[in-house]
Amino acid sequence: MERTTQVIGQSGAFLDALERASRAAALDRPVLVIGERGTGKELVAERLHRLSPRWDQPLVVMNCAALPETLIEAELFGHEAGAFTGATKARHGRFEEADGGTLFLDELGTLSMAAQDRLLRAVEYGEITRIGASKPIRVDVRIVAATNEHLPDRVERGTFRPDLLDRLSFEVVTLPPLRARAGDILVLAEFFGRRMAAEIGNPWEGFGPTALDALTAYHWPGNVRELRNVVERAVYRWERGGPVDAVQVDPFASPYQPAPMPHGIPGNAAPVQLTTEEPGPLPRDEDAPGADFKSRVNRFERELLSRALSENRFNQRATAEALGLSYDQLRHALKRHELLGAGG
Repeated sequence: MERTTQVIGQSGAFLDALERASRAAALDRPVLVIGERGTGKELVAERLHRLSPRWDQPLVVMNCAALPETLIEAELFGHEAGAFTGATKARHGRFEEADGGTLFLDELGTLSMAAQDRLLRAVEYGEITRIGASKPIRVDVRIVAATNEHLPDRVERGTFRPDLLDRLSFEVVTLPPLRARAGDILVLAEFFGRRMAAEIGNPWEGFGPTALDALTAYHWPGNVRELRNVVERAVYRWERGGPVDAVQVDPFASPYQPAPMPHGIPGNAAPVQLTTEEPGPLPRDEDAPGADFKSRVNRFERELLSRALSENRFNQRATAEALGLSYDQLRHALKRHELLGAGG
């Protein structure tokens, strides 16, 4: 499995996780890699393989969530000819393909209990049995598994075998989300931006202040994968020359996007917005019980701006995005309510 994406980062939390993976690589023991989507679990699995004594043997990858439950066992352990309908000839499973090397099982938590039972025997005894066969086959495979779930909770709920978890968790490497690696955001953005500019043949002059503010203010729920997409999209869309200074985090954002369709409404029917929520209370001013409508609206607007500024750590660009305003619109509103210097 060849890679063009590098493992990049300099934050302490990220380097600690890489160090743990590097130390475990030399030992012929199973490793669990835990992390949110987009944190780079497969890259760490590759690092574990490349730094191990098995580096010159196969690294076989299987996404356990990509196959229906009825096919997972056949994919893992193989089958004999005639084992089930459509099995016209014998087929090696992933364990046999990875013999002598490493088998990376992504989305481990999606395995059925039956597959977990057979996986436990393979890990424990180094033996597998093809579906439809009567004799076991010896295999020499190192298991690296990944999940975005907390498997001890699955054990408590009775949906994951505790003995399999014990066997696979010799070492557990937990990857920090990008929001816990604030110092890495711009490092990664620079790498992805420079690479994308080279791919499309543009000179690379970095990011402008507006783009930098947007990149650092966002919380990145999709982690490094989402950051890469956002940066590459910004670079290829930028046509003005100079530093890239416009970033669109949500590619679906558009004033023309289709309105949400309530359940049961035909495709051509006009959408109807239904709500059962009662309107919240208007802001009160104990010192002015007879305040007119305009003054109460002004007080409400000022309180809304103050709260949004505080929630976004007085970053005006992030506040504007949170409120659905342009930067200039927010600045005008702050000036009107004498809040331009708030948080300073």
